[in-house]
Amino acid sequence: MNTSQASTHGCGGTGTCGCGAKANQAAEAASAQPVAAINGITLHTPGNRPDEDTLRERAYTELLRQQAVQAGLLPRKAVLTAPELDDAERAVLESMVDAAVQVPQPTAQECRRYFEARQSQFVVGQAVHMRHILFAVTAGVNVQALTVHAEKALISLLGKNVPVDLFGKLAAELSNCPTSTQGGDLGWVGPDDCAPELAQVLFFQTETPVGLGVQPRLIHSRYGFHIIDVLERRDGRTLDYDEVRERVAAQLAMQSRAKALHQYMSLLVGQALVEGVELNSADSPLVQ
Repeated sequence: MNTSQASTHGCGGTGTCGCGAKANQAAEAASAQPVAAINGITLHTPGNRPDEDTLRERAYTELLRQQAVQAGLLPRKAVLTAPELDDAERAVLESMVDAAVQVPQPTAQECRRYFEARQSQFVVGQAVHMRHILFAVTAGVNVQALTVHAEKALISLLGKNVPVDLFGKLAAELSNCPTSTQGGDLGWVGPDDCAPELAQVLFFQTETPVGLGVQPRLIHSRYGFHIIDVLERRDGRTLDYDEVRERVAAQLAMQSRAKALHQYMSLLVGQALVEGVELNSADSPLVQ
């Protein structure tokens, strides 16, 4: 078989390999993807569509660039594809947004109400000594089957006359966390030491605070399902309003700015012809 014949059939040199056909199919699939555009200005070349996060960031940047051109802040460019912006051009966009999004400073009454409604967020020194069994959710995992598996383990720990060493044994056998070798013991953990979902359950619930012992339900986090056993708790101290007044004002101002940015980007999206990309103004890199 000559070289040209071998290349026709792929790496194996036979018609049974099929990798050449797969490569062609992949190329055809890439070229078949829609070209995203903002008001007719494309965001990428055909067949070179980036990942969705990158594509959305390009779309929002192009929306703002076009708005700046319309406002006379940037020069018009005879382009068919969204251009890369330099630092000076990006600074123009940031200044334009700052001028368009005017956020009033929160009043003293608003700050006080915010503090009184969220005092659990202004506690220092609180911590729990806890252990856990992690059932990690990873790519390809059957989540339903994993949930059933985790719930069976939880039920066995909530029954009567549970052996004192059972939690440690199950952690060593089942947990996907490195602490499995220590019986799942995480030591003393504060709100900033764990996933936000765990912090919300362990520290920031006001109606039904978490008590000691094995918690009666699985706790979900970005890592998977947790069986939690709270061994000890330090309550900490709630800060006085005067100690956190500036922090509260900053948080309220940040929330107001995020809302205003959301509305601003929603307006730009609504006024534009957006093709080939789904835009949610809350996803804008400006809305932090």
